[in-house]
Amino acid sequence: MLNQAIDHMMIENREHFMIPGDVVASVSVDNSLRHAFLVLTKVRYAKIPVLDNQGHFKGLLSLPMITDEMLGLDDVSVEALDTQCVGDVMETDVVTVANPYDVENVLHLLVDNPFLPVVQDDGSFTGIVTRREVMKGINYIGHNLDHYYQMTPKEAEAEHSKP
Repeated sequence: MLNQAIDHMMIENREHFMIPGDVVASVSVDNSLRHAFLVLTKVRYAKIPVLDNQGHFKGLLSLPMITDEMLGLDDVSVEALDTQCVGDVMETDVVTVANPYDVENVLHLLVDNPFLPVVQDDGSFTGIVTRREVMKGINYIGHNLDHYYQMTPKEAEAEHSKP
């Protein structure tokens, strides 16, 4: 369980951790792999969200998922990029969080994930919580905790309480 003071400060800044869905690079489940390859190459992200035409989260797509389709035993072929769509190769077993999300749970999940898709109960994609944004929040707490709380080392408390 998080320290109460840190939890309070993290929750207070929770809205700053999420990057809204309308500014997150994404592709449609129906897009060709060629289109997705171009998007991933241009944005230079490791993975991007995959959405359906109604804005529902469907999975994640990475450049290696696309290049795996291009690699044969003896050659590289780009024909698969035109014949297959994002839905054919995307990752669907993805950890997501709902908004408002539990900060402690997000901290645990970000250990193994660079970002977490934020998805509502109806499947609507809201945005992403990134490890980078959470680390900025932790940095803020590290520099400002004493502005919000009186901090006394436990050793000092013991010294003052001795008769």
